[in-house]
Amino acid sequence: MSYRAPNEQEAGERSWEVVRAAYESREPVAWPRRHARPLIAGALVAAVVAAALSPPGRSVVRSFRKAVGVEHAQPALFSVPTPGQLLVTSRSGAWVVQRDGSKRLLGHYRDAVFSPHGLFIAATHANELVALDPKGHVHWTLARPSPRFPAWAGTRTDTRIAYVSRGRVRVVAGDGAGDRAVAPAALVPPAWRPGAGRVLAYAPTPRTVAVVNIDSGTTLLRLGSSEAIRKLEWSDNGRLLLVFTPHATRVYDPRGHIVTQDDPSDAMLDIDAAFQPGTERVAVVRIPPSGISGSSDVFFLRTGRKLFNVTGAFRQLAWAPNGRWALVTWPTANQWIFVREGRRKIIGVSRISTQFGGLPRVADWCCAS
Repeated sequence: MSYRAPNEQEAGERSWEVVRAAYESREPVAWPRRHARPLIAGALVAAVVAAALSPPGRSVVRSFRKAVGVEHAQPALFSVPTPGQLLVTSRSGAWVVQRDGSKRLLGHYRDAVFSPHGLFIAATHANELVALDPKGHVHWTLARPSPRFPAWAGTRTDTRIAYVSRGRVRVVAGDGAGDRAVAPAALVPPAWRPGAGRVLAYAPTPRTVAVVNIDSGTTLLRLGSSEAIRKLEWSDNGRLLLVFTPHATRVYDPRGHIVTQDDPSDAMLDIDAAFQPGTERVAVVRIPPSGISGSSDVFFLRTGRKLFNVTGAFRQLAWAPNGRWALVTWPTANQWIFVREGRRKIIGVSRISTQFGGLPRVADWCCAS
């Protein structure tokens, strides 16, 4: 009978999460154009895979992990330190987490997002878009091929959900009526612009962005990217658009001019970025490409001011709706870290993968109060 070390499965999951992050960051290029970045990334991925698979490697990873993590972290998610509800997805499905730490498994959904006021949730199965309430009661379903990345916006009485299905971005009313295809689209989450009008940013191709008035069909802005786009996000005032890629992040104004940008060196990798709610400030998560060793930072793009810095690899940044707290996911330590911006305070939560049936990803955080 083979020996399995304590928590070996969780350690393996965390190692593969680091491998996946490094793998996703690579960009295949033709041989004549190959340069140091993909070569280094490939070597680092191979090294991490070897560390994850070999018994000596697992020992090294486990020993390293003992040296990281917030000391005196809570052994479980007893509470969330700020108002609002969290939506979390893991291999077990989608979860709603209340401020008191209570959580509910909604079902085996892949993507999930709150409606504008947190009254409902849009989620996806393999071939179905679903609208349900936070208790898991399904209100309507829409059969579509491989729907991904629902984005829900509007008022209490007039909402729209944008999503991607079979190479097209589609829009449906919040009651499930009037579903229609808008345009060809790459597999990138679309983003509604806050404020009046139904204006949507989406990726027609992996390296282009279009900003379109859904009602009139007018294209308001078209942008290009030097890398495959990972994320689109608007500032709360609808004035700035974040176009995130691991090595060429840009923030644009309404005329398509670059307001600020980030181009990390080959020695580092940007893994996430997000606007701080109520501001035009962008916080960036930067990790070492190896993922296993080195220092990870969360910092503000324009000023460079650090919000948090540790050893190991972060994965995701999510802001509380009121903008006072940030949640940083830390697979290396199997922890969530809540960081209060301004008045510095840090709260760690350990063994996070055990509590959600796998390494969790924050899908949404609603609503400000």
